[in-house]
Amino acid sequence: MKAAVLREVGKPLAIEDVRINKPGPHEVLIRTVAAGVCHSDLHFVEGSYPYPLPAVLGHESAGVVEQVGSEVRTVKPGDHVITCLSAFCGHCEHCLTGHMSRCVSPETKRQQGDEPRLAKDDGSMNQFLNLSSFAEQMLIHEHACVAIRKDMPLDRAALIGCSVTTGVGAVIHTSNVRPGETVAVIGCGGVGLAAINGAAIAGAGRIIAIDMQGSKLNLAKQFGATDVVNAKDGDPVKQVMELTNGAGVHHSFEAIGLKATAEQSFKMLARGGTANIIGMIPVGVNIELHGADFLGEKRIQGSIMGSNRFPVDMPRFVDFYMSGKLKLDEMISRRIKLDQVNEAFDELKRGELARSVIMFDA
Repeated sequence: MKAAVLREVGKPLAIEDVRINKPGPHEVLIRTVAAGVCHSDLHFVEGSYPYPLPAVLGHESAGVVEQVGSEVRTVKPGDHVITCLSAFCGHCEHCLTGHMSRCVSPETKRQQGDEPRLAKDDGSMNQFLNLSSFAEQMLIHEHACVAIRKDMPLDRAALIGCSVTTGVGAVIHTSNVRPGETVAVIGCGGVGLAAINGAAIAGAGRIIAIDMQGSKLNLAKQFGATDVVNAKDGDPVKQVMELTNGAGVHHSFEAIGLKATAEQSFKMLARGGTANIIGMIPVGVNIELHGADFLGEKRIQGSIMGSNRFPVDMPRFVDFYMSGKLKLDEMISRRIKLDQVNEAFDELKRGELARSVIMFDA
C-alpha cells in the first residue's frame, strides 16, 4: 500500500510502498477513506515531540472495515468507522473509572517479538499513535475505532477523530462548561474552532475567539463566537478583560501550544475560573504563573483528546452534525491527494487554513 513516511525530522514525508500485516485476534484492518492533516503531526515532523522513526504519520481518519480478528466484537466488515488515537484496554484503573483517554496499556499494541503491523523490506516501520492513517489501509486495535451511521460523509467524519473530539471534549468533559458561562478560546485552527462550536452546543453565554488572522476570526463567528479579539490589536488579556468589564472568563482554552498563550489563558480568568491547555507545548518549555493569582481559586489543567469516551462520544457527534449542531463542512479548507501532504504541512505553518483532508478515493 502507499503511505506517507517520515524518515528524518525536518524533512518532507516520502510516499512509499509499505507492507501491512493481517489482523490479530483483537485487530481491525480498515480501508482509509479520509485523513485530516493535523497540527499535531507537524509537531512530530518538526521535532517538537520525539518519535521513533521511520514512521507512517497521520491520526485523524475515517474508513471502512475490511477484515477483523477472531476476537473482535465491536465492528464487522463493511462498517464505516472513525478512528481514535486514544486506544484503550478496557480494564485498567483509568478505563474502569471512566477515563479511557488516559489509558496507556501496552495491550493495544503488538508485543515485542510479534510481527510488526507495518514493515518495509529494509526493516519494520513504526506505527504512529496507534493509527498511521496517512496510508491506504490501517491495522489497529479494535478499541481504536468506533462504527458510525453509514449516511455520515467520511471526509467530515475524519475530523471527529481528533480535532472535534479534542476541542468539543475539552469544553464538555474536561472543563464542564455550563449554560450561561463565559468562554475564551485562543487559536482558531481546527481544534479551536471545535472548542468554540462545543461551547455553543453547551450553551455558553459568551464565547470570545482570539487569533491573529482576520479570516480565522470570521470563521470563528460561523462556529458560534459571540465576540472576536485580534491579538495584533494589542494584549489579548487586556482586550478580554475589557469585554467582560474586568471580570474575566469562567473557562479559557489554549489551542495553539505556546508558552505566551498558555500564560495568557490563565491571566484572563475570572475568580474560580479554569484554564485548559489543549495545544501541544513543545517538550522542555516551561510556563510561568504568579502565585498570587491562585488566591482567586483559579485553576490551570491539561486535556488529553478532550477527556473522551470516544465509543460513546463520536456517534453522538455524528448525530450533532447530521442535525446541524456541529459544524464540519466549514472546517475543511480543501481536499487533497496523499502526495500533496507536504503542501498541507506548509499551509499549516503559514496558519492560513483550518483543515486539509486527504481523500484516498480521489
